[in-house]
Amino acid sequence: MAMAAAGEEEEEEAAVANQGAMHHQRVLINISGLRFETQLGTLNQFPHTLLGDPDKRMRYFDPLRNEYFFDRNRPSFDGILYFYQSGGKLRRPVNVSIDVFADEIRFYQLGEEAMERFREDEGFIKEEEKPLPHNEFQRQVWLIFEYPESSSSARAIAIVSVLVILISIITFCLETLPEFRDEREMPVPQPTQSGGLNGTTVEPQPMQPPSSLSDPFFIIETTCVIWFTFELLVRFFACPSKSEFSRNIMNIIDIVAIIPYFITLGTELAQQQQPGTGSSNGGGGQQQAMSLAILRVIRLVRVFRIFKLSRHSKGLQILGQTLKASMRELGLLIFFLFIGVILFSSAVYFAEADDPESHFSSIPDAFWWAVVTMTTVGYGDMRPVTVGGKIVGSLCAIAGVLTIALPVPVIVSNFNYFYHRETDHEQAVLKDEHSSAQGSTAGGDVKRRASRNSLNKSVVHLENNEGFNNGTGSLEKTNIKAKSNVDLRKSLYALCLDTNRETDL
Repeated sequence: MAMAAAGEEEEEEAAVANQGAMHHQRVLINISGLRFETQLGTLNQFPHTLLGDPDKRMRYFDPLRNEYFFDRNRPSFDGILYFYQSGGKLRRPVNVSIDVFADEIRFYQLGEEAMERFREDEGFIKEEEKPLPHNEFQRQVWLIFEYPESSSSARAIAIVSVLVILISIITFCLETLPEFRDEREMPVPQPTQSGGLNGTTVEPQPMQPPSSLSDPFFIIETTCVIWFTFELLVRFFACPSKSEFSRNIMNIIDIVAIIPYFITLGTELAQQQQPGTGSSNGGGGQQQAMSLAILRVIRLVRVFRIFKLSRHSKGLQILGQTLKASMRELGLLIFFLFIGVILFSSAVYFAEADDPESHFSSIPDAFWWAVVTMTTVGYGDMRPVTVGGKIVGSLCAIAGVLTIALPVPVIVSNFNYFYHRETDHEQAVLKDEHSSAQGSTAGGDVKRRASRNSLNKSVVHLENNEGFNNGTGSLEKTNIKAKSNVDLRKSLYALCLDTNRETDL
């Protein structure tokens, strides 16, 4: 028993010593002629990568030179090797572009986590995951109405939606022309008529204008709103989360865009059900004028439908992201303008106070002039006439140019960032689709051809070696000075299976 226990301890010590020796064993890596040397244990820290998995890296092993050969970008391998040496930290070399280093990360199979960290370090914003409904039918409907790039039917729906939005906006603009304007919105004087009994005046009964429900513009508007309502309801019932759907700003715009129609329709129906309410004291006319003013404000909300185009326009989405990312700069711009308006409106008022022809009756009255001058618009409706006022106006214009010019480069930089990020994303998607299409057909042939060429080189070298030809030599007499015996045995295992060759290992 004691001897068996001692034997087991010796075997465990030998295994530990063997593992330690393998861990500190050096590996030679050739990157397009530039050789790198590291320890085997350094690569084994990440067994799921190309260099950390013995089976994966074996395809690139050259037994003639006892090295791994990769025909890849040489400067990028400094960052790849540092990933193994540092325990998972990625640092892109300065002389390597982002797209080239990203391709090297994919080739060496460092993993999606390493790629995400690399993108975050380079300043890329992480793409939000797009949740999908669990039900198959709801998922298909959601993809058709929410993602136009998902299928041809989704593109058709998007085209129809854009056309309906454009028709609605054009109708909204055309109905304000004088020849198309609603008669009830045009002021018509109603003079009193005399000649009644006992010399009294008789007021004519107000004419009932034709109903707007039969107006062609109202019919077109009804058709557009039917489509908007149908689209909104379908997307609401097919969405993966009702709460997230209700909080989305684009969906709020969709709701606000169709509410004025239903308010207008309810008002029209209510007016048709009530008889004419003209009274002698003019209360009915005031009520009608108030209702028309409210209707005008409600109809003005329809202009928000133009923001519905941002759902189908990448340019508007980039503009919205730019404004969202530049809120701090826009706030500074407004704050600087506010300070300048206060300063220069006060200065121009006191500079023009003694002139009887002055256009500035008070400091708040000069606010409009200061805003117009600082934004370099200059309508000319208010202008200084004295020498002191002109000097203040000159300083106001110069200060306005500087105030606006300071935050603008930051906003332009944000726009360039989001624009290039969108274009790079589209190019990456097209590149992935192209590579996946080619890789599925030619990937297997290339791998088999590479392994066959490597095996043929090994066979030719072994045939020229005298020790192998005589069948009496050993592996130690060959020119292969293997530092990694495990990799060498795996590479020569195929030769041992050849029954036509007598090989003594």
